[in-house]
Amino acid sequence: MMPVLKGLYAIVDAECISTDKLVDRVMEVLSAGVKILQYRDKINNQDTRHTIARKLKALTIKHQAILIINDDASLAKTVDADGVHLGNNDSSISAAKNLLGPNKIIGASCYNRFENAPLAVAAGASYIAFGSFFNSTTKPCAPRACIELITRAKKELNIPVCAIGGITKDNVMPLLNAGVDMIAVISAIFSTPNPKHSVDEYLTLLQKFDLTA
Repeated sequence: MMPVLKGLYAIVDAECISTDKLVDRVMEVLSAGVKILQYRDKINNQDTRHTIARKLKALTIKHQAILIINDDASLAKTVDADGVHLGNNDSSISAAKNLLGPNKIIGASCYNRFENAPLAVAAGASYIAFGSFFNSTTKPCAPRACIELITRAKKELNIPVCAIGGITKDNVMPLLNAGVDMIAVISAIFSTPNPKHSVDEYLTLLQKFDLTA
């Protein structure tokens, strides 16, 4: 059975957190109640990524959370992650489904282009993501998405919708009011002095929209 995909989607990015602190930070946010975690790593070698991913898989099992691997379907299969998130330059959705099997989650980045979304749905994506909605420190050159993308996707497509890109507690309300299912956050959790406190604040807000587990 496919897990319910809603709420706070925490992305731990190896470029933003030193390797020696990454697992501890993830443990902290999972303990605070995060139920969807993505591991993004563009800088470490294969052995290091495998080691980290295995540790994160163990933590998500312990906390009954979902582990999504960014870009790398092979790594997701190796550590038995719950799924993979794919962009335009990654393997196809169909190839990822063939590798991982029918019960794994496949997320698809649609950026700021609605026409990408029906294609992802037709290919078998489990959820779609639009962004960047705001200025992002992680991807400062990312194309800007408009909130109408969420509204249209919720009206025309039967699939969970994730928003990403520079989202903070101060600018998230229009996205929630538009009906988004998941809020993807990187810096606003992992770059704060107290990630647990940041998670608590997000979960309190999301609970008002019935977007907590």
